[in-house]
Amino acid sequence: MSNTTAENAVLKTSYGDITIAFWSDVAPKTVENFKKLAREGFYNGTAFHRIIKGFMIQGGCPNTKAGESGMPGTGGPGYKIKAEFNPKSHVRGVISMARSAHPDSAGSQFFICHGDAKFLDRQYTAFGELVAGDDVLERIATVPTQHGGGGEKSTPVDRIELTSVTIVPAA
Repeated sequence: MSNTTAENAVLKTSYGDITIAFWSDVAPKTVENFKKLAREGFYNGTAFHRIIKGFMIQGGCPNTKAGESGMPGTGGPGYKIKAEFNPKSHVRGVISMARSAHPDSAGSQFFICHGDAKFLDRQYTAFGELVAGDDVLERIATVPTQHGGGGEKSTPVDRIELTSVTIVPAA
């Protein structure tokens, strides 16, 4: 056990709260980046823009904030972080970094697995798991979706806001 206090993230959404415990042992830089963005208020007012029932819910794009004109799903913090692929499996409740085709292209966007997505193992940086709010994950993952810009039926019909992300001491 390290001398740092374990911390969790509380994702306050328009559908309820989700609490995430971090895996600093396997993805330390990814965890630190997520905490930094959360503390800066980067995620406040963003929305879950991509939802595929049985697969995942995706958020963290600044283009989903009210008044932004960029295409949802294409925004980031203005920098990329290096991938930290690890043996943690992408199963329901795991949070992982979204990225483009390049492995080291993650920035701020993340997804929470709604179902098992083990085909993503060691290709995406899993950095924590849901420890509370599985009912909220279920509600978000099962909202009606429509076809968006990318051609897949994954855009929520109604806005699902990520009101805030707060870093708190682990219970």
